[in-house]
Parts: sequence; structure tokens; C-alpha cells
Amino acid sequence: MFERFFKLSEHGTSVRTEVIAGLTTFLTMSYIIFVNPDILSTTGMDRDAVFVATCLAAALGSMVMALVANWPIGMAPGMGLNAFFAFTVVAALGFTWQQALGAVFISGIIFVILTVTGVRSWLIAGIPHSLRSAIAAGIGLFLGIIALKSSGIVVDNPATLVGLGDLKQTGPLLAILGFFIIAVLDALRVKGAILIGILAVTVLSWIFGVSEFRGLVSAPPSIMPTFLQLDIMGALHGGLLHVILVFVLVEVFDATGTLIGVAKRANLIQEGKQSRLGRALLADSTAIVAGSLIGTSSTTAYVESASGVQAGGRTGLTAFTVAILFLAALFISPLAGSVPSYATAPALLYVAGLMMRELTEIEWDDLTEAAPAALTALAMPFTYSIANGLAFGFVSYVVLKFFTGKWKQIHPATAIVAALFIIRFAFFAE
Repeated sequence: MFERFFKLSEHGTSVRTEVIAGLTTFLTMSYIIFVNPDILSTTGMDRDAVFVATCLAAALGSMVMALVANWPIGMAPGMGLNAFFAFTVVAALGFTWQQALGAVFISGIIFVILTVTGVRSWLIAGIPHSLRSAIAAGIGLFLGIIALKSSGIVVDNPATLVGLGDLKQTGPLLAILGFFIIAVLDALRVKGAILIGILAVTVLSWIFGVSEFRGLVSAPPSIMPTFLQLDIMGALHGGLLHVILVFVLVEVFDATGTLIGVAKRANLIQEGKQSRLGRALLADSTAIVAGSLIGTSSTTAYVESASGVQAGGRTGLTAFTVAILFLAALFISPLAGSVPSYATAPALLYVAGLMMRELTEIEWDDLTEAAPAALTALAMPFTYSIANGLAFGFVSYVVLKFFTGKWKQIHPATAIVAALFIIRFAFFAE
């Protein structure tokens, strides 16, 4: 059944490989189960209901990605988007969380329309080859800074912005050990190297007392405090139009950047060959609408899916596995929460290094291609935003091509996107 539906042999994979890849992706993104309720509960939303909504939105989004697109990409409420929802829309601008959910719903509808009409695909078609490679490399850098920060290897420093953490602490040492376990096993071509590394560090963290084993099973709480509580009319009449625009822009380019970067790593997008990118785009846009109805901020494709791709995931069976595990997490949340950041950080850091190879695909001999690509890759980690990296890349690409007499090389979609980003930063910057 799995062979027929997911075309495993056609993609050179197997059920075992796909399930391991799904487990790997889930373990690297499962932190959202606990982080998202922490963030959204600051708006007054019921924490337990948000926990359930997070699991259901992730499961639903990943299932749609699996069954519609047959791509190995996990979905869940997006980091950054949830912070914008809680700390900007509600805390800073003073809107209710119900209105904010309404804004997410409306942005999701717009997102679906852009996808179904082909506008989003047209926009993506305008992304130059060098920028596509830079997106993948930039996501790698983004994963790297997330991993180094969450493991305590890189810390904030008032004088230099970032600095080296205390490597004598157990957590960072476990993260370093996990990286070497993964790298050595993968170099020896051991299947499931990333998963083995995560589990090994998790067990060691329990032994050394860095984290604790929190049990196995707990009954899921009620979702009713957030289910269908969105205020669509309030969003339309509450001065939230600029907020909706920001949601749409960030959703389009964060999700698109992630999909292209991870799919390129999985060799699912090849020049001159038909891909299922259109279906993947539809899957992630419909997930936003569903998530807002359940009671969570925008659902998006996860960069952590790159870890599952590295573990061999090539089809929707990987995403299907992720979906099942998020449903299971409703009942085994204590166990899912027992995996510390020190265990998932090495996996992200290892994958980050591998994704840097995309830099070799950039046309370094052409400054009008190389400079925008470099800005794209650098801005993602340094501004902690995939969307900002895309903005830097698109705007600089258009400016350099135009003023060097190469304006004919500018795709209309590229020019429009650059203009939209300039408008966003000029008038709607969050």
C-alpha cells in the first residue's frame, strides 16, 4: 500500500528509511509542542488548548503535505510568526487574540488564492538560480544559529552581540558529543545516524541530570477554549489590514524559501523536470486556514525537515510519519518533552553544514548574481528571519541588475517581489 501510494521505489527509498526520517524530523521539530503554547499563552489564550491546537495543526498540515504533495516536509505553527502574533499584533498593537486569529485566517485565504491562481508559482518562477541556491544555503546558516544558540555553544554578548558559551557545562558538551556521533555514523554510512545521535544524547542527558524523564502518558486537554474562536469581522474592521499584509508576505516567502531549500536538498526540484511544488504550496497554504480555525498562529513548512531528508526521507511517507507522531504526542507529551534541545541541536548543526554546499552553485564570477545571493544567505541568520533574507536578496538583485545595464535579466515577478518588500519595510515594518 505504501509503495503504491508514495511511490517509494521510484524515489529510491523504503518504508524503514521513510519512517526513520519521519522520526528524525519529528524529534527535531517537536519543541514547537511546548514553545508555541508558551508564546501564545501570553496573549491570554488557554495554554492547554493551544498545546492541543499545536499538535493537531502540525498533524493536519503534515498529513496534507504527505497525501497531496508526497513530499517529506513536516508542518507546524511557525516560529517567528507566533512571536509576531503574540508580541506585536496582541501585545504591542493591542488587538485581541481572537482578532489576531481572524487575521491569520484571512491571510490564509489570500495565500490559498495566490496558490490556486498560479500567482505564487509565477512569483517562484522568477527566482534566479543563484538566489535559489542561496536560499538553501541561508536556511542552512539559519539552522546553524538556531542549533548553536539552543545548545548554549553560542550566547548573547553585550559587547559583540554573540559570544562563545561555557563549554565546560554539561549541556554544550553533550551537544558537541552528539554532533560527533552523528557525523561519524553518517560518514560510516550507518542508517538513522541522526536519529541515533538524538536518542543517545537524550539518554545521556537523563543520566547526567541535564534533563529529566517526565513519564510516558497523559490525557490530552480540551481544545474548546480556542476552537473556532477567531474574530474574522473584528480583523476586517479593526485596522488590521497592514497586519494581514505582513502575515501574507512572511507566510509566502518564509514557507516558499523553506520548501525550495529543503526540496532542493532532497533533489525533488530539478531544472527541466516537473515537480510537485504546486501541490506542496497548496498543502502549506490550506494548513494556515485550518490552523487558525483550530486555534493557533500560522502553520508553515519546517526547516527542520532537512534533518529528515538527510536521514533519507524522499516521499510523503516521511511527512505521514511526522503527522502520526504529532497525534501520538497528544497522549505522550511527557515523553516528547523529555527530548532536550541539547539532543536536537547537534542534528540541526550537522544538517546546516551539509546545506552549505549549495554555495558552490552560485555564479560567483558575476557580481550581480553573487552579491544578492551572499546577502540572502547572510541576512537569514543575522536577522533571524528567512523572509528578511529573501528581501535583501530580491531588492539587491533588482538594484544591481538595473544599474549595471542588465535590466532585461530581471524577471517581472522578481521586480514585483522586490517592490513589495520595499513597501513592507517602508510602511508596514513590524
